[in-house]
Amino acid sequence: MLIVTLSNNNCVSAFTLPNNRINPASPSQVDLEASQFDHVSSLSSAGLSRYNAGVMTRRDSRRVSRSLSHSLAMKASTLPSYPVRVTVMGGGNFGLALATVLGRKAIPTTILVRSQEVADSLNANHRHPRYMSDLDLPTCIFATADPATALSDATYIIHAVPVQFSREFLMDVKDYVPTSVPVLSASKGIETSSLGFMADILKDCLGEDRSYAFLSGPSFAREICEGVATAVVVASDDMLLADDLADLMSSDNFRVFTSKDVMGIEIGGAVKNVIALAAGMCEGLGLGTNAMSGLVTRGCGEMRRLGLTLGARPSTIAGLSGVGDTFGTCFGPLSRNRRFGYRLGKGETRQEILDSTTEVAEGVDTSIALVNFIKKNCKGYRLDLKYPIIFGVANILEGDQTPLEGLKGLMNMPMRMENFDERL
Repeated sequence: MLIVTLSNNNCVSAFTLPNNRINPASPSQVDLEASQFDHVSSLSSAGLSRYNAGVMTRRDSRRVSRSLSHSLAMKASTLPSYPVRVTVMGGGNFGLALATVLGRKAIPTTILVRSQEVADSLNANHRHPRYMSDLDLPTCIFATADPATALSDATYIIHAVPVQFSREFLMDVKDYVPTSVPVLSASKGIETSSLGFMADILKDCLGEDRSYAFLSGPSFAREICEGVATAVVVASDDMLLADDLADLMSSDNFRVFTSKDVMGIEIGGAVKNVIALAAGMCEGLGLGTNAMSGLVTRGCGEMRRLGLTLGARPSTIAGLSGVGDTFGTCFGPLSRNRRFGYRLGKGETRQEILDSTTEVAEGVDTSIALVNFIKKNCKGYRLDLKYPIIFGVANILEGDQTPLEGLKGLMNMPMRMENFDERL
């Protein structure tokens, strides 16, 4: 494959990569010729006439070359290094979805799963034997249970293991993770033992000498695999990494925006699952649209309050990873957290629901961890009055009250101004 580069004297040159080191996003000779044609528009009217007549002067050629060189330099700054290989750690629904996003762009992608039996089945049939087993995966996706095989040549690593299992998983594979390779986390929630977000867990396990990014937004795995239009956001302290990941993953039906607000992304991803549990309970109790809409709105208010307390930006809470993800999780029929809350509202206990499913509803553990996190990090009087929905969901899950009693508690709260910061 022909690769276009720029030399120190700003001239366009080219070299050839072996076929086994080709990046599908690389510019080809056809791209170069098409791009050169596009940049003829930089000529003056007289120069354009000479071009059409096939008699361009040396000055005309230099002008086209400068315009083309500038364009290629801008493109080169967004292209990742060669060869690009992505490893997805975790073979659950969302890990499969992100692997599919990359696979559809012909990016070599390896999924690290727990069982070699699952890996063999996935490689043979291009379907996961258990998760979304009716959907075909791109053929360039390879699965393995061997961390050395999966991680040794990774250019990027995506972490898609549920939060409560992340620390143990990362400690098991950390010796295989190449130095300085960036990690994108797609896991959402708070660890119950440490009360840490994924940013804390990753740095504890993989060190601080690498860049991290965090993906969130309204993104059901099945819809991503089916090619339904989806918009997400990637946040990182390293904006070059965020931009590279956006370029790497974006397509016509999967749009990736960027942000610097890691804390806002993490808070939105954790709190929205708790609100979804409450929304499911509301539906299970048969309370109607008015109650559901009011509950979700007030829950977003609690998310915003917590975000501002911890330094998140209000615009992040109001964006895809906050309100956007909350809407999808609270109202979407594919939401595991909403479904879990619905069954609670119908009278089942937490343990009965857990015993009947293999899917993880992150909001269950996160809700209890979130209450402990708020008590530890948020100072002030009567925190239960500042975060009544978050505290109420935790009380229900711990068996201290029923969903109906929780609703009555919310409806009997003292009347105050709608937005807490209007008093400022």
